[in-house]
Formats: sequence, structure tokens, C-alpha cells
Amino acid sequence: MLDVKGLGIRFGGNHAVQNVTASIEAGKITAIIGPNGAGKSTFFNLISGFYQPTSGSIEFLGQDITRLPTHDVVGRGIARTFQTTTIYKELSVLDNAMIGHRVRTRAGLWDALLRTGRERRDEQESRAGGMAALERVGLAAQAHLPAGALTQEGQKRVGIAMALSSDPKLLLLDEPAAGMNPEETVNLMALIRELVTGGLTVALVEHKMSLVMGLADEILVMHHGQKIAEGTPAQVSRDPAVIEAYLGSHAHGGQMGQSGNADAPEPAAVQGNRGAGADSVIVASIQDNAPDPATVPLTKDSDHA
Repeated sequence: MLDVKGLGIRFGGNHAVQNVTASIEAGKITAIIGPNGAGKSTFFNLISGFYQPTSGSIEFLGQDITRLPTHDVVGRGIARTFQTTTIYKELSVLDNAMIGHRVRTRAGLWDALLRTGRERRDEQESRAGGMAALERVGLAAQAHLPAGALTQEGQKRVGIAMALSSDPKLLLLDEPAAGMNPEETVNLMALIRELVTGGLTVALVEHKMSLVMGLADEILVMHHGQKIAEGTPAQVSRDPAVIEAYLGSHAHGGQMGQSGNADAPEPAAVQGNRGAGADSVIVASIQDNAPDPATVPLTKDSDHA
């Protein structure tokens, strides 16, 4: 579905992403992981058109999208969310969801000023598209509430609905579980699985290893802007280059998750600058007992909005 070849971007003398070649297959969940500063979000910014690469190419569904502006990338079928919740809290949940659908409408400035028939038709289509997106994320019952009145989990879902209302084929989720507690994370995992079952392809950047190992079909590992490994969760967890990237050159033997710390806390609760030990805890948490997505219920009650 998506193929990048030799992709790179340089900011001054800093190679934020360097010579990355990778593919995202249709109908699968691909996770991009790596230590802080590995270039993961920059990689997403290149794919989605927020940054223009200094080298390499990006193809989506067989078409070159390397130099397309963001709105054209969205129009081709790629949508994304961001690390921080980027919603309009004073607007209703539905108004937020409608925003993403506007990329599919045809009315212009004069149509809006004069309230032409085309503008009215576009607004009806956007309202229908927004409601459909809210149904998919379990927020239809909260459509007319102010978005700012929802919980952290609910606001994350509003952000996903904004992306879904543009009718994407590929959804990029940048740290979707950031700030979520374990119960909310389980709910999110179930939602992502449901979206993929419904025909969507998902790529996500995430630091919560329980989510990554429980969801991902394929994992791409980045370090210092370069791809250092890719494969299934089982393959990546045993890759020496991945273990060294997280733990440093002193790491040897074993696999990720075999640090001897069986009670390592959930990485979502781990914060700190590089060198503070956060990466070591993340590695220790990649274990074989990650939640089984097939047994996780999708909670759509307003209590979990």
C-alpha cells in the first residue's frame, strides 16, 4: 500500500530521517518504535506531507506522493492524528468530526458567504460523514456535547474521528495511547482492531510496548533517524540491534523482556530524559503476556467516552 525508498530529511547538519526504505501492507497494523529522538514522528510528518523530504520517494497505492502538500495527501487517502490532542474543545464533538470531511467537499469561500445550494449540500454531507466517524469510535451519543467536556480518552477518540471523517485508506496514529491509563489503553486497542477489521490500514508510533506487542502485525524500529530492524513482534524482540538501541552497547544476550524485572511497570507511566532509565523500563516491559486483542471488549458506554 505505502512504499518509501531511501527517505530522508536533513535540518541543517542533522539527519532527522536518513535513507529509510520500508513498506506498509494493506489491512495490517504496522508499529514504528524506537528510543526518544529516533525520528518516528518526523517519519510520519514526511509521509503525511507536513515535511518535504530532502531525499527518497514515497508511493501510495502505486502513485508518487513525495512532493504533495498535506491536503492533497489527505485527499489521496492518508490521514493522521498527533501526539497531543488537537481538537477544538469549545466546539461540539460533531463539529470537530465534520472538520475532517471538509477535504472531500467542493464549496468555496463565496459559496460559504452566500450560503449557496452547493454549500448546504456540502454541509449535509460533512454532517453525515462526521456522524459516521463518531459511530465508528463510539461517540455518537456524545455528538452534541462540547468536545472539552469529554475525558482524555474521549478527546483522543474525537481526534481519531476527525481523521476518519476524511475517509482514509491509511490511518497514521502518533502516540495514540499517550496519557491513557491501562483500562483506556485496552479500550483503544479494541477500537484499533475494530477499525482494521472494517477495512482500514493502520500505522502507529507508540511507546507503550503492551499495546505495540498486542496489536502490531509488523514492527519497524528506528534509531538515530535510520531503520535498524523490521519484522514481526517476535522477531523484533530478539533482534540484537534493537536491544542495543534501547539498552546500549552493554546489553548482551537474551531478548527484550528478559531483563530479570518481571514486575516492570507499564511504560505509559515512565517519563524522563534520555539516560534517566525510561528506555530500560520500556525494554523490560516487552513480554509474552501482552493482552490478547481477541479477548478485549470494546467499551462504547458514555462512561468511557
